[in-house]
Amino acid sequence: MKVLIDTNILISAAYSKGSVPYQAYKQATTPPYQGIVCEWSLEELRCVLNRKFSHRIQTFERFITTMMPVIEIIPVPPSPYHGEEKIRDPDDRPILRAAINFGVDILLTGDKDFLESAVTCPKIMSASEFVRGCAHTS
Repeated sequence: MKVLIDTNILISAAYSKGSVPYQAYKQATTPPYQGIVCEWSLEELRCVLNRKFSHRIQTFERFITTMMPVIEIIPVPPSPYHGEEKIRDPDDRPILRAAINFGVDILLTGDKDFLESAVTCPKIMSASEFVRGCAHTS
């Protein structure tokens, strides 16, 4: 099952290893799940880290280094997809576009623009929903 991990989950997971986002990240990168990150999110991650967490950049760099072997990085298609306007924030639309193009099953996020959208495919889940859902399938 393909799980696209959004930037905010990656930041929270890197920042706090005991957190629910970290648990969700670990689950999403462990079979039967396939952890996926889109190129857009990696760029956004680096920008946010430099802007907001420059004092913790080494912690995040270590996290990114350990993340690379367990995720697949996918590109963002250049052309918009029908239905992506259901996401309020235009900056989030490339993430949805990548998820749709790659056939992702779950988009794991803490972003309200995704969580409150009318998007049903892929299934959009918060970290806590994902962790709870995985506990029920184990």
